[in-house]
Amino acid sequence: MPELVVTALLAPSRLTLKLLRAFMWSLVFSAALVAAAVYGCIALTHVMCRPRRGFLGRPRHTPPVCLSDPTLGEHCFLILRSSGLRLHYVSAGRGKGPLMLFLHGFPENWFSWRYQLREFQSRFHVVAVDLRGYGPSDAPKDVDCYTIDLLMADIQDVILGLGYSKCILVAHDWGALLAWNFSIYYPSLVERMVVVSAAPMSVYQDYSLHHIGQFFRSNYVFLFQLPWLPEKLLSMSDFQILKTTLTHRKRGIPQLTPSELEAFLYDFSQPGGLTGPLNYYRNIFRWQPTRLPHPWDSPGKNTGVCCHFLLQCMKVKVKSLSRVRLFATSWTAAHQAPPSMGFARQEY
Repeated sequence: MPELVVTALLAPSRLTLKLLRAFMWSLVFSAALVAAAVYGCIALTHVMCRPRRGFLGRPRHTPPVCLSDPTLGEHCFLILRSSGLRLHYVSAGRGKGPLMLFLHGFPENWFSWRYQLREFQSRFHVVAVDLRGYGPSDAPKDVDCYTIDLLMADIQDVILGLGYSKCILVAHDWGALLAWNFSIYYPSLVERMVVVSAAPMSVYQDYSLHHIGQFFRSNYVFLFQLPWLPEKLLSMSDFQILKTTLTHRKRGIPQLTPSELEAFLYDFSQPGGLTGPLNYYRNIFRWQPTRLPHPWDSPGKNTGVCCHFLLQCMKVKVKSLSRVRLFATSWTAAHQAPPSMGFARQEY
């Protein structure tokens, strides 16, 4: 009898939650359809302006030479203990110091950290991974294989699988979102953390609720909720949308050479190469952001953040931000700028 009473009392709350969830997803997919219409027009414009490129992207059969540059390190694979997946990584400087682990964002790969791999391999064991779904790393097709818990378990398995008990974690974009959560759930594995152009998900959430413009800046997130269509749009006119993102004069990667551009497009041009990375976004509205203690004391002695419009929120939320530097670039921030542009090696 008591169980029936409890069930009856909880029924209205459960129904309300289900209705709210249905309402939220209706808003998300409505925004996704609007974003799809906008990006569809952009993609078709690229096709009409560059008809020789064809409708869809051409697969690259040979990787660019810069991906096999021996000065960047050795290409290796690691079998993850938790999932059995195989992750690709580039490693240099083993035995020369503590582990410095690099996590990339989208649309990137391990090559995003080329300057840091060269710079720090004399004093650290530097490792830049291709996250699951990217490049030669295994890419499960199921969206549920890209939940935050599984992705954090990947980072744990990499650190322990390489034979270390902690690391200096350096991350950008999606890698940075994972790094923030990882440092909360696995603080003993993080000695220091350097985050480039990203904040904890809860900070993004709070900021977006008070600044509606952030929803417009993140319009692509809604597009990526749709199945298969984003892959088609991004690949049209030989991946022109990705090319524009990577080479944009203000928001792209500074001084990106044609060979370096191909280093990013090569993996995305392979069959199914975009689905894994986009599955990260397809889980984002299922993600329950971790609420940070107020203020939250981040791990390690020096957490460096190169953040932009969320800086004030970050200063309130994270107590131990010991070094903050702002750069004129936005999404790519400073880590992919050539050393001559002023991202000094001492910043790490």
